[in-house]
Amino acid sequence: MAYISFQPKDYFATKLYSGTGSSNAITGLGFSPTWVWIKSRSAGEGHGLFDQLRGVNVRLQSHSSSAQSTQTDSLASFDSDGFTVGGSSNNDAVNGSGQNFVSWNWKANGAGSSNTDGSITSTVSANTTSGFSIVKYTGTGANATVGTGLGQIPSVVLVKSRSNGEHWCMYHSSLGNASRLLLNLTNAVETSRTEWQSTTPTSSVFSVDGSDQVNGSGSKTYVAYCFAEKTGFSKFGSYRGNGNADGAFVYTGFKPAFVMIKNSSVTESWYILDTKRPGYNTNNYYLKPNVADAEGTSATLAMSLLSNGFKINNSDTSMNTSGKTYIYMAFAEAPLVSSNGVPATAR
Repeated sequence: MAYISFQPKDYFATKLYSGTGSSNAITGLGFSPTWVWIKSRSAGEGHGLFDQLRGVNVRLQSHSSSAQSTQTDSLASFDSDGFTVGGSSNNDAVNGSGQNFVSWNWKANGAGSSNTDGSITSTVSANTTSGFSIVKYTGTGANATVGTGLGQIPSVVLVKSRSNGEHWCMYHSSLGNASRLLLNLTNAVETSRTEWQSTTPTSSVFSVDGSDQVNGSGSKTYVAYCFAEKTGFSKFGSYRGNGNADGAFVYTGFKPAFVMIKNSSVTESWYILDTKRPGYNTNNYYLKPNVADAEGTSATLAMSLLSNGFKINNSDTSMNTSGKTYIYMAFAEAPLVSSNGVPATAR
């Protein structure tokens, strides 16, 4: 059984809200988020990713290779119990009147501090309890290492150029240190890549080459989101599809609150499911990080989010083609068993 000494809800939370078209304080998270990912569920508005290191109103988009941009009065503040989105008419993507929104929120450690563990001095906001850090650095154009502040080997590192139009580049431990996935595209895993110098991250740093994707020269700037696996809170792995409705069961050791899946073997979209939006375990409501589409619903994408993992209940190529590899990222709503001995229950 997976015991845990902290509450997952103190470090990750999904929050649903309604857009107002005017200043809108989103409360009830129970913590001050360091990374906020917002998506309109009801309209084809772009994803908005904000973090405290880059500052308020500074947006990246998971479906786009574009550099970060300042969207005045969008995510206007990171608050003690949530965040505030602004009311400008051009900010429908985070607060359009009459729209429904989802936000996924992670807690790191505020605006961060200098980190000299790597050959590149970075700014790092790290939460060693939950195994999550945000890293901000300037590229050198040569092989280098970058500190994570985690004190544990990350299973996932997601890098995006802030200053240039480069793809979202992901290292995932299940695919190895010479492979990459691109969050903003549907591409299958690309192998024999050099972005990570064919070097597995350590407990203190990850390695980058001199490419524009992860470490270009000429004052190019980057942000990295780093995730180390924590028993009872997060799990990053892979499974093999079997091609029938009685698909794989993936043991996580917790009741998942959030699951993101990608068929890494073929061209296919990414999918995000969570326990706050309706439909899970029967007719799943999903969002795709690689497109700006509104929320989709489909009984053919059935997945059960259980007390100790998730179960694939479909044979669709997005989640369960026979012989194909699927990578995932999962975060907990509740551990299978917490430190007080109380077990999690399924829906």
